[in-house]
Amino acid sequence: MTGSEELARRFEEHRGHLKAVAYRMLGSLSEAEDAIQEAWLRLSRTDPDDIRNLGGWLTTVTGRVCLDMLRSRTARREEPMGDTQETVGAFVPDPVLRPLSHIDPAEEVLQADSVGLALLVVLENLAPDERLTFVLHDMFAVPFDDIAPIVERSAAATRQLASRARRRVRGATPSNEPDLGLQKQVLDAFLAASRAGDFEALVALLHPDVLLRADSGALVRGAAASKLVRGAKAVAEQALMFAPFARSAQLVLVNGSVGMINTSQGRIQSVMGVTIADGCITGLYILADPERLERLAAPGGAG
Repeated sequence: MTGSEELARRFEEHRGHLKAVAYRMLGSLSEAEDAIQEAWLRLSRTDPDDIRNLGGWLTTVTGRVCLDMLRSRTARREEPMGDTQETVGAFVPDPVLRPLSHIDPAEEVLQADSVGLALLVVLENLAPDERLTFVLHDMFAVPFDDIAPIVERSAAATRQLASRARRRVRGATPSNEPDLGLQKQVLDAFLAASRAGDFEALVALLHPDVLLRADSGALVRGAAASKLVRGAKAVAEQALMFAPFARSAQLVLVNGSVGMINTSQGRIQSVMGVTIADGCITGLYILADPERLERLAAPGGAG
């Protein structure tokens, strides 16, 4: 095995971890892959003998790449582009889909480490430096001394950055029912009420202040356009409007929690994740952006 082949092998050992870091940083599966590829390119141009801890080096390099991508994204969003602000406000991250029928006790341990769509939405509202610091330190235990050079701050200032981000995350992230069985009961009832056109049953399943976040992408117009809808009755009306799609819905795991997908001819038309508290749906996160859905594969064995 050549030196380059050995380096590639060692890099692949860290790919899963790097993807987890990049996905939490960017909320985009395709951008996460781009960040990992850039980290590999930077590694291939570096003398590996100069790297004492390859895993730590790759983590910080991936974080730095993601930070640059976030800053570029933020700059683009600040440019005036018509109704872009509404679309950005309704942003739903790329979901990670898994079959619901394959859950077992060992799998549930893995699900506990999943990052929910609700948390990713909150992370999207952090400043790039805050997001990097929170993700690397609070989610992956990277020391502040290693993060400080990336954000060009002292270790003490980086610690304050993380503390501010942590307060914002805790204050804005809704709680979610941890029991997958209870989650499924609520989603089954929601689907049944949607299919039956039972408005009162839908309202009863929704928290009074429920928030629907629908991301259809920048190019979709009309009733299916990106939107934020708050309140049980208003959200129930939206659910009835799209009741025909509920007939083909399948329950799946969306970022480790029970959610649903709609498919047509093997292609995903929409993905919905939810947050649930005390038996009521408190948040709905719908991705219906055709361009981004094109890159998702329906999980087998959905049920």
